[in-house]
Amino acid sequence: MRDHLANERTYLAWMRTAIALMGFGVVIVRLRYLHPPMSPHLGLSWRLGLLFALIGLMTVLLTTQHYFAVRDNIDEDTYEPPDRWIILFSLALLILGGGVIYFVFSASLDPVGLVVPE
Repeated sequence: MRDHLANERTYLAWMRTAIALMGFGVVIVRLRYLHPPMSPHLGLSWRLGLLFALIGLMTVLLTTQHYFAVRDNIDEDTYEPPDRWIILFSLALLILGGGVIYFVFSASLDPVGLVVPE
């Protein structure tokens, strides 16, 4: 029983992570409206936001598949913790984090960019 509950808690934690990734993608896309009209980085923000949303959706799919695989392994008493998922998501978040850092530090600090046109 404990193993199944731990598996479910892990699944729900990954779901929260997926929702956060998708939400962060939306925030990044919405932030592009805070840049000056002639900013060369407008094309990058929607791509970065879309990438976050896609990684979030991929997280939902892979986590659901992983949950059922672990549940079956627990029932069969053959569970082995997989390293590939940790490596895959660590690399994905490393790439996304690098994109966010580039996006933030390449954005203009012009105060005019902070005005949202109505």
